[in-house]
Amino acid sequence: MYNWIDALADLQTRGEPCVLVTIIEELGSTPRNAGSKMVISATQTFDTIGGGHLEYKAMQIGREMLASGRQDTHLERFSLSASLGQCCGGVTVLLFEPMGQVQAQIAVFGAGHVGRALVPLLASLPCRVRWIDSREAEFPEQIPHGVRKIVTEEPVDEVDDLPAGSYCIVMTHNHQLDLELTAAILKRNDFAYFGLIGSKTKRVKFEHRLRDRGFDSSVLQRMRCPMGIGEVKGKLPVEIAISIAGEIIATYNANFGQHTASAGSSIAKLLPASRRSQALN
Repeated sequence: MYNWIDALADLQTRGEPCVLVTIIEELGSTPRNAGSKMVISATQTFDTIGGGHLEYKAMQIGREMLASGRQDTHLERFSLSASLGQCCGGVTVLLFEPMGQVQAQIAVFGAGHVGRALVPLLASLPCRVRWIDSREAEFPEQIPHGVRKIVTEEPVDEVDDLPAGSYCIVMTHNHQLDLELTAAILKRNDFAYFGLIGSKTKRVKFEHRLRDRGFDSSVLQRMRCPMGIGEVKGKLPVEIAISIAGEIIATYNANFGQHTASAGSSIAKLLPASRRSQALN
């Protein structure tokens, strides 16, 4: 069994949210002393605050916090005999601290100059980023913390591995690859956000081809192309990256804690229409 500090470090390295539970006060007879800690993830617990019904209630509260995306600390007082039926009969106060809560899982397809400007911005947010390209040489030597570099000859295959509710950004060097990625992402249709780099003309062409493949208009409307906030002007890679990052922030602030698996939660309802008619790639 991991002790709590090793478990916390491991979970944070993997980008897996958890709750750190600490006994901050003890009165009378209690199973463990003040300062005892345990870590609760969505599927596991590490170390112990004494077992029994107290620990069960702590696990229940911790997992409710994880499921709701709650990020504030929480104090709770337990009377071990009166409310929990434990024989030790004392009183314990627990502190619940969310750790490593991630607001967005983001997949960036493409390591061109816009991708290289965008990914460091995303990495500075409470997000986890998968950065995917077939070209090893396009990635910078230093990959930002919290970013997982994936070099693969089949970027489309990575779509199947994305968590539900992911934020998908497609900006590869190849329009046919962009189309295949778009089709795979729209087929899943369980993303929180999907942006495709390009002009209004590119969107029209892609919509025509995707309709030929059987995609209906309600699904196609969920695609942001052109993507980015139109009020952020300019065609430099960093300017485009800032407009896309701004759109991502607006989306996860509006949707955090919700599952967006239907066209009814279209990003178009949250943001002004993008006026960007073309973008560097």
